[in-house]
Amino acid sequence: MRLGTPLSDTAIRVMLLGAGELGKEVAIELQRLGVEVIAVDRYPNAPAMQVAHRSHVIPMTDAQVLNGVILAEAPHIIVPEIEAIATEVLAEIEAAGLARVIPTARATQLTMNREGIRRLAAEALGLPTSPFAFAGSAEELAAGAEAVGYPCFVKPVMSSSGKGQSFVEAPEEIADAWAHAEASGRVAGGRVIVEGRIDFDFEITLLTVRSLDADGQVRTDFCAPIGHRQVKGDYVESWQPQAMTEAALASARDIAGKVTEALGGLGVFGVELFVKGDQVWFSEVSPRPHDTGLVTLATQTMSEFALHARAILGLPVDVSQREPGASAVIYGGMEAHGVAFEGLAQALSVPTADLRLFGKPEAFERRRMGVATARGADVDQARERAREASARVRVVRD
Repeated sequence: MRLGTPLSDTAIRVMLLGAGELGKEVAIELQRLGVEVIAVDRYPNAPAMQVAHRSHVIPMTDAQVLNGVILAEAPHIIVPEIEAIATEVLAEIEAAGLARVIPTARATQLTMNREGIRRLAAEALGLPTSPFAFAGSAEELAAGAEAVGYPCFVKPVMSSSGKGQSFVEAPEEIADAWAHAEASGRVAGGRVIVEGRIDFDFEITLLTVRSLDADGQVRTDFCAPIGHRQVKGDYVESWQPQAMTEAALASARDIAGKVTEALGGLGVFGVELFVKGDQVWFSEVSPRPHDTGLVTLATQTMSEFALHARAILGLPVDVSQREPGASAVIYGGMEAHGVAFEGLAQALSVPTADLRLFGKPEAFERRRMGVATARGADVDQARERAREASARVRVVRD
């Protein structure tokens, strides 16, 4: 890969489809390498738009509009960051040789929909997963829940960050779970997945990096496992490394290696797994940096965002961890536009603490508006510091 100068004929142009906080960090890393960045999202002033060379606000599920923006900007590389995209356009763009889709158009189509990736993992690759069924109506959901057993989880096949998820303990809760999924999914009239509950000890994200070696061959590297705590399907805090047995780590790497090889392409994949003792089950995979991986801003030689930027540009990567660390989310806590943040000096006085305020134009009660990170002699100390720093930040109306 030869890198040029932004806003010139030599520029390498990268288009981000989705311009949230993860895309913002990727954009910053690309900017450091002299890449011309175009950020696209469905709302104005999204975080990555604030650090991109140019931006566009479009309905990304509208195939005609999306295709028009891509053809007008003529990016060399397209990096999807969210689920709600007209992925058939990406397949056509890739097939015509007009741009490279990260990791591939097929991978994007499979992973934007929980049905596609779960069938690939469980049926094509034979990986261990929770029991599951798919449903396109409340009646089908009821039947699926009976098949997998109660209690179970119901999720829209197209959603992220816990949106539309329900924990269902009895048949009389099915109607509400269906209505919640329908109202919260990325697309109207979508299907849902119902999953049986696994008795696991903890969940991890295994960041898996596909890059090119010195001979131009694809290699796969694994970051240290990231532990995380979720509330209603949304990550609240994460830490690295998560302690686990050598057998479980080997199994996790084997599963992550198989699913990412099947998806192909280059870049960071966030592979989510359930772990109990030496047993490991596949849960989900995101073909891009993962929200729980924000902890790598504090822990690794290269954050997941630097790894993603380097990998998609064909440059060498380093997945080594420097020291234990943790992250803790800063929530909006209210519904308001243009909020302000107080208590920053107090938060940054916590030893090793750092902050990322995402710059989202509108706050919601449970919307991530920032994150605190911290390091420590061990994970417990790092988690305590990150939680303390996060708690000291106050979101206020201007």
